[in-house]
This record gives sequence, structure tokens and C-alpha cells, in this order.
Amino acid sequence: MPTLPRFLVARLAAASLVILPSVARAQATRADSATRPTLVVLITVDQLRGDYYDRFRPQLHEGLARLYEHGAVFTNAHQDHGVTETAPGHASTLSGRFPRGTGIVMNAAGVGDPQAPLVGGGGPGASPFRFRGSTLTDWMRLHDPRTRALSVSRKDRGAILPIGRPVQDVYWYASDGRFTTSTYYADTLPDWVKAFNARHLPQSYAGRSWTPLLPDSAYAEPDSVPQESNGREYAFPHVLSSDPAQAAGDIIGFPWMDDLIADAALAGVQAMQLGDGPETDVLAVSFSTTDAVGHRFGPDSRELHDQILRLDRVIGRFLDSLFTLRDSSRVLVALTADHGVTPLPGVRSHDAGNGEGHFVSLRPLLLHTDSALQRRGVPAGAIDADGSVIFLDRPALARAGVPADSVMAAVLAAARRIPGVARAETWQQLSRADTVHDDVARRWLHMYPPDLAPDGVVTLEPFSILGTGSSFHHGSPHDTDTHVPVVFYGPAFATGRFDRYARVVDIAPTLAAVLGVPPTEPLDGRVLEEALKR
Repeated sequence: MPTLPRFLVARLAAASLVILPSVARAQATRADSATRPTLVVLITVDQLRGDYYDRFRPQLHEGLARLYEHGAVFTNAHQDHGVTETAPGHASTLSGRFPRGTGIVMNAAGVGDPQAPLVGGGGPGASPFRFRGSTLTDWMRLHDPRTRALSVSRKDRGAILPIGRPVQDVYWYASDGRFTTSTYYADTLPDWVKAFNARHLPQSYAGRSWTPLLPDSAYAEPDSVPQESNGREYAFPHVLSSDPAQAAGDIIGFPWMDDLIADAALAGVQAMQLGDGPETDVLAVSFSTTDAVGHRFGPDSRELHDQILRLDRVIGRFLDSLFTLRDSSRVLVALTADHGVTPLPGVRSHDAGNGEGHFVSLRPLLLHTDSALQRRGVPAGAIDADGSVIFLDRPALARAGVPADSVMAAVLAAARRIPGVARAETWQQLSRADTVHDDVARRWLHMYPPDLAPDGVVTLEPFSILGTGSSFHHGSPHDTDTHVPVVFYGPAFATGRFDRYARVVDIAPTLAAVLGVPPTEPLDGRVLEEALKR
């Protein structure tokens, strides 16, 4: 495909793009380099806490070790928003913007779209129709329209949201054991995806047993914690169903799912000739098994420990294979996570203070309030919550002559009396907080655009969780859920560990700076100058 004349590209950029000062400075020295990268790789590990590498460091020798030991590592990095779920976290990775900018504020309102059914079925429809604004892929395509993107994940939201709205090659794992996409992207699967599915790799794991990689003495964690796995089958070994169809569905909770993701991504790189130049392409890979294991067994389990060891090997094999296909000197890699996880209250943990946590339920308070409002002529459902975020149907309250602010004040006052609740505030109260020193308020305010803002927010105490002990949770604005890795690896980046406060939203502008590509809108993120090789 012919490219636009350089002078015309420059005029279009000047007319329509917002160039951040730090990005512009980097462009001067990097935009015309003869060794311009041909591939940008984003690795997102679902639920990879920021402390896991240092915790398991002596036993990590492959992929994670390579990135951490030879990359630019920001040790105090966070998803700096309040609802630390998969959809908001993935939407921030390559957009450079908090959820208040992407519009992706919760899993429940993430990528589900009945108007974009899956090709061949196997799950609910999905698309980025709720996603607002642009991502790195958009900026790169404006700079060079030949840029292509491939994104692969076990989850639809993990595949879709790092790319944003562009119609590119985006694939995820369906419930019937195939990789597929939705009609937002294509009406049929490309031949390489069909060929990959025809190998029936998920079904080949039927009956396989997950046992620890290392001897029992290598694991400090007890394998006898009944709070894990909801009290059932919480000790090794864990055996995948011998029925191939059942195994294809259940494998999402076993380490081998990450192998399938890596294999599918590499197959796509080969088939698409992604990163073969001369343009710069994008590869986004989201590994989700750590999330499945973390929810079931928790961050302090032997299973989680073993999963991180296996993840290290998967990423190592993935990088080795990728660098066999593509010149490593022309590949940029970033590693991050969408969120962390909090241990169950009272369960043995590396986290000091976990013994003080409570199980909290707001449901009785909300049901009581809803019943009281119905007695005053308000229709049922005028008060509702997503987690600890409360919404009022203000028009319905107004029609019944019930003052919404008074209702919200009473609900929040009652919430503050519940053990495990640290604070309960209206959105207006949060908006007046000192966001420099108040991490919790800042993260909540980073969460919602004005048209989606809640009426009230309940913040639990650290290590308290909503619900019961049936699974381990994330979603809070506390550091156990927000602290994630931010690592850059490749010839453009320095090697070292940096303790400055960094955010996941800083990844996209930092990569854009290296590429000499101007973002098309103001960003929340900034260029992490320490990461750039001088």
C-alpha cells in the first residue's frame, strides 16, 4: 500500500492531533531512526499483583525473569482507579486514559453487545461499542495506515479493550473450545484461526493432572487451606475432566490455558506476517489463568505460587519463539496487569493486616431502603449498586416527591455503621477531596465520566471484602488491588528498577514517545522518562 507523502502526514497531524510535550521531545530523536521498531508487544497478565515477582524471584528464571532483570521496572506502579476489574484495567493499558476517559467503568458494562454475535457461536456477543476515544493503535495508524494489530486473550474484554475501537484482528476463547471473534470484526474466521482450532488443542488436555512443578519443599505455602476453592478440592493434584468437551470448557482454570493463548498469538504472528516490517505493528496478549487461579485459591496459595512459576516459563517460551520469528532488536515489549487481588479476611497471608478484615454486605441496607421508598410511592429498583458504588433513579424519586440527596445521606450514614466500612461519601463530597494525599478519593474520581458518575461510594477498610468467602476478590481502590507491574523491555529502554509512582496509563504515552507517534487526544498518562535509554 502506498504511503502518504511525509509533508501531508505532518500537516494532517498538525491539524488534528494533540502532541504531548514529552512525546514531542522524544520524537525529535526517535521518529526517523533506521532501526525503528517493527512490533510493539503488550503482555497483560490478568490479576498479576505487583509484589509477585519479588516474592517468587529466586525460582523465576525465564520470561518474567528476563523482563524484570533486563527491563525498566517500575516497582510502585498502579491501576490508579477505583473499580479494579478486568474491563476497566484492560481499557487503560494502551489508551493512556483512566476509565473516566475510556467510559469502561465496570465488567458488567464492558464489551457485551448482542448486536455483535460471535462468529460460529460459543458465547455472548461482544464489541468495543462502549469504548470512548482512541488507543495507541489509532495513533500509529494515523502515522502509518499500514499498521496492523493482533490481540489474543482467553476473555473477550481482555482481547478487545487494549485495541479499542479499531477493526483489527481480535480473538478470544469461546465456551466451546474455539478461538473466535465477533461480527464487529469479521463475518468469518481467517484460515489460520480455523486451522488452529482444527488442532483441538484444548480437548487434548482431557484427563490431565495439574501437579506442582517443583518438590513440595520448594513451596512455603500449605496445601491444606479449606477456605480455598470454596472448601472443595483445595489440595493438589487438580485433574481436568476426561471428557474432551468438558475439558475444553474447564481448562480456563488450569495453567495450560496460558499455553494455548501463547500458541494462538504466535500462530497469528506467523500467518499475518505481523511485525515483519516496514511498518510498526501491535501485538496484545492477555494471559488470564492467574486470575482464575487467584480467584479460586487466593494470592497466598500453593496453586498461585505454582501458576507464577508456570507463567514465567510460558512467557519465556513465547518470547523465545517470537524472537525466532522477529528481530528482537526491533521489538518493544511492555508487561502489566489489569488489577491485583485481596486475600480473604483471616486467611493466612503475606499481607500484614489481613486478620483485621471483615466480610461486608450492603444488600440488606439497600433492600430495606428500596422497601421504604416503595412505601412512599417510588417504583422498585430506584436504588441499586454495582459492588460498593450506589446509584439512585433521581427522576423516579422526584416524581414521588422524595428528595434524593436526603435518601443518599441516610443510606451512607447507615453504611458507615457497618463493620468493615471505612468511609461512605457522595460523589460531590469525593469531588472536593485532596486527591494529592487521598489515594482513595483520587482513584474513585479517576473512575467515572460525568454522565456515568454514581450518587454515592462506599469504601471498605483494607482487607475487608464484599460478599462471602466463596472466592477471593478484587475491585477495591486499595493497594492490594491496584499495585501491578509496569515493565518495559527492548533496545529503546533502560535497565533498572525505579521507585517513582507510575500508572498503567503511562504505558501508552511512553511507547508513543519511543515510536515518535503523537496521541490524538489529551492523555491522563505521562511519558516515563526514566524508562528511556539515553
